[in-house]
Amino acid sequence: MPTLAIPNIGAFEIELWTQGSGAPLLFLHGYERHPGGAGFLQRLADNRRVLAPEHPGYGSSTGFEQFHDVLDVALYYRELIESWDIGEIDVLGHCLGGMFAAELAAISPQLVRRLVLVNAYGLWLDEQPTLDPFGRADDVKAAKWHAGPPETEPTNFVPDPADPQAAILFQARNLGSATKFMWPIADRGLRRRLPLVDAPTLVVHGTSDGLLPESYAQEFVRLIPDAELGLIERAGHYPMVEQEDEFVSVVEKFLAA
Repeated sequence: MPTLAIPNIGAFEIELWTQGSGAPLLFLHGYERHPGGAGFLQRLADNRRVLAPEHPGYGSSTGFEQFHDVLDVALYYRELIESWDIGEIDVLGHCLGGMFAAELAAISPQLVRRLVLVNAYGLWLDEQPTLDPFGRADDVKAAKWHAGPPETEPTNFVPDPADPQAAILFQARNLGSATKFMWPIADRGLRRRLPLVDAPTLVVHGTSDGLLPESYAQEFVRLIPDAELGLIERAGHYPMVEQEDEFVSVVEKFLAA
């Protein structure tokens, strides 16, 4: 990551990518890995201060053993934000980070000014079950992308370590951390708490997402009192990668409102 800070919150030490100045924006990453200095984060940092921590349990960020359930995660991020002493903050969460962002907004409405959820987990619909994100690697890879899986994952995401053995451990550690909140299903009671979200909310969803059907985004909009839907065509689970221009435009417009 181009910029590194180590905030110490109790038993936690985390890596933090930060760039830009102005109104703060917290970015919470998805279940696979932190995106590092991805293009969409750098562009969002043109107009604000982006703070993008790596979740405990991912990479070299520590303290995952302190999490017993998703409420612990939300309370951890509340404490982290309060330690920055910056008042209200916009929050953008993708995938698993969307679940965490929604939980944070529900229990700490005084901290979240505006909320953006991108292809977010946290709900379950019996009539449209999601594809197991921990299933066969080839099936999952194909389901994530509108235009078909790239030969390699985006190069501006945090890469695997060069050593093959270390790379296996890196991937296993990340996905192992995600299973605590997403396996066998990602429903941890968020449905009951979404009506408590006070922040104006934008639910962004790539319409070609083979992991999460569009109906999940519609359900988020139905359950959050002040929410709107922003669909991005020709994009799958990573609309910020496949349609970066449109993604940044939609998010910027909403945050500036």
